[in-house]
Amino acid sequence: MNVAIDIHELRRDYVIRSILSNKIKRVVKALNGISFKVKKGEIFGILGPNGAGKTTTVKILSTLLLPTSGTAKVLGYDVEKHPIEIRKRINLVMGGERNLYQRLSTLENMEYFAELYDVPLKIRKKRIYDLLELAGLQEERWRDKVETYSKGMKQRLQIARGLINDPDFLFLDEPTIGLDPIGARELRNIVKKLKRMGKTIIFTTHYMQEADELCDRIAILDKGRIITIGTPTDLKKMHTEKFQIELILSFITHEHIERLQNLKYVNHMRTKELEKNIHLFIDTQACSEAVESVFNVLHGIPIQDVSIKKSTLEDVYVKLLGGEHNQS
Repeated sequence: MNVAIDIHELRRDYVIRSILSNKIKRVVKALNGISFKVKKGEIFGILGPNGAGKTTTVKILSTLLLPTSGTAKVLGYDVEKHPIEIRKRINLVMGGERNLYQRLSTLENMEYFAELYDVPLKIRKKRIYDLLELAGLQEERWRDKVETYSKGMKQRLQIARGLINDPDFLFLDEPTIGLDPIGARELRNIVKKLKRMGKTIIFTTHYMQEADELCDRIAILDKGRIITIGTPTDLKKMHTEKFQIELILSFITHEHIERLQNLKYVNHMRTKELEKNIHLFIDTQACSEAVESVFNVLHGIPIQDVSIKKSTLEDVYVKLLGGEHNQS
């Protein structure tokens, strides 16, 4: 496996001290021995409730924070021993409106960061223009102050800014937070383009559908530990592979309901009357078999509509973490 990130038994403790006495009050284990690898060219998602350790992981990998113990290598470089080498090859984009200068124009922001990263003058102008086009920012707005931009435009500009040094590895820490649905979709499309360009990305988010759409593999963290790791498809199969079949009927008898409840592939069933029709909801883990047996039982009863809903990554998340966490 061509490895971009290799983490082994990574730990990070935060020591909380008394303001008056400076004595240690408690130690918070933000990361409690996590291990995983990220392949080059993949989008690796890190999910979890607030305080799970997502941002701490990103900060350590981007050399903004030192681990308490364990090892973390980015593109073969140790985060403690070779931070300068890592910083040349990565960049970090965070959600919100940070890391931009609001009173400067788009071009002034890009030129400033190009100077910081020592982008050669002979390629600087073309790279800036190419990145702004990649981010979908209209050329007529490039000389406008960033403070006049919408949230979506600012976040797309942050993506362009994060690519100014042509990084091999990009950290996207909740990049769509606060965006409207159109802005979030535009940003997801940019992330897909980056993957096609061969960029390796670590992606943190609270939006399960977004992670399901973008990520090749996902690690779910809770209280500083990895609960599970795998592709979105594998996680759904492993933890909550189920389907809900909804049928809309003109009527149904008690005899039919009893027969349906006794079917082998029906895990749970309920009915609801809406607008003079009967809505029948059936939970199953064997969709095709359940549909066939249900249709056999309902032979002769007019079926107005059928829809099938498959389990989602959100179902996996809720099952693994439960409802005890505060997501605010």
